[in-house]
Amino acid sequence: MNIQTKKFFIRGAAGQLECALDLPAADHFPSPRGIALVAHPHPLYGGTMDNKVAQTLARTFNKLGYAAVRMNFRGVGGSEGVHDAGAGETDDMAVLLAHMQQQYPELPVALAGFSFGTFVQAQLQQRLIAQGSAAERLVLVGAAAGKWAMPAVPANTILIHGEQDETIPLSDVFDWLRPQDISVVVIPGADHFFHRKLQHIKSLMVEMWHR
Repeated sequence: MNIQTKKFFIRGAAGQLECALDLPAADHFPSPRGIALVAHPHPLYGGTMDNKVAQTLARTFNKLGYAAVRMNFRGVGGSEGVHDAGAGETDDMAVLLAHMQQQYPELPVALAGFSFGTFVQAQLQQRLIAQGSAAERLVLVGAAAGKWAMPAVPANTILIHGEQDETIPLSDVFDWLRPQDISVVVIPGADHFFHRKLQHIKSLMVEMWHR
């Protein structure tokens, strides 16, 4: 956790939810140019908002000028409730989005997730599309294809996956993306948790965001 990280709580359907906000450097961005919600990996397998990939996503969004907010899913850290297989977690993420939009009205929104968090964010994006208020972009790292019923994603989604992902095989990601005709960037030698490969996530994301 960065020393500048602001911890706060919001109220979800299952109780309080522990959140963390990181703001972009004020000397480069006097005010944020957008809001980014970052979702962590599976809570039943040790996933928390302090996961290194989730923190990398948050810091990268800061570099892009976004206020980046993370949330511990139900039953993790200071968040109340119990794991709800993605349904309640998507509801909670929508509550966090509403909270952030109250704090930073009229700013564009980005959704990002790692592993299980990609399932939550892809579901939330589909909900926002149905409401006519889609997030400007999704960033999905280690997309949970084959593990959960991943919905379709917009064509401008940034997808990053590890070549040697032992948890979510690359072939499952290809099977999910093939009908959508969407590309995925594969990091050679990277495992599911991107050990010693986190810098590639950051550099790829910045490059693709501006492309």
